[in-house]
Amino acid sequence: MWSGAAPSGVVVLTDRWVARNPLPEVIAAAVGGGARWVVLREKDLPRAERAALAADLRAILAEAGGTLVVAGPDPLDGDAVHLPAAGPYPPPRVGLVGRSCHNAAELARLTTEDYATLSPVFPTRTKPGYGPPLHPGGLADLIRLSPAPALALGGIETVAQVQACVRAGAVGVAVLGAIMRADDPGEVAATLGSAFEEPATETTGEGR
Repeated sequence: MWSGAAPSGVVVLTDRWVARNPLPEVIAAAVGGGARWVVLREKDLPRAERAALAADLRAILAEAGGTLVVAGPDPLDGDAVHLPAAGPYPPPRVGLVGRSCHNAAELARLTTEDYATLSPVFPTRTKPGYGPPLHPGGLADLIRLSPAPALALGGIETVAQVQACVRAGAVGVAVLGAIMRADDPGEVAATLGSAFEEPATETTGEGR
């Protein structure tokens, strides 16, 4: 069922209202720090503006072999989308499809999606009051139920939080505020990305 192309590592979610600099600058810095997956939100933009922004971000990611995923069913001339839990069902037939999930019932509705995000894992400044938080234990419980690889989302800002998510079984961590608000998005992406490998090393006893 699954294509094997699920996002992994540090996945950057955009929010131009939170970002300290224009999104292309922030994403270029994050890519420089090792991020290879970006989810374009900005759903309030007119389609033409959003498509132009998508093209700009795709060009930045392409140089590093990365992928842009567009939030919503319209891939904006690309081939990857991330859908809300509410729909559409069944998912559109494009190259890569993700779905936001928050509980077991939403996971049970997955069919051909390539990955799911599980949220919120921790309390989040971006959506205060959104929850309640799953925390790593709840995240692990849902990951065991998920038929698709899962990304942890929500309030992830520290190395320790990344490690906890990886130990819970997440293949990646989706990060918005920590990178959008950063003075140096590249440094944050690199720090969180390097931390992502450490729990696996602890588990196997082997280094890379």
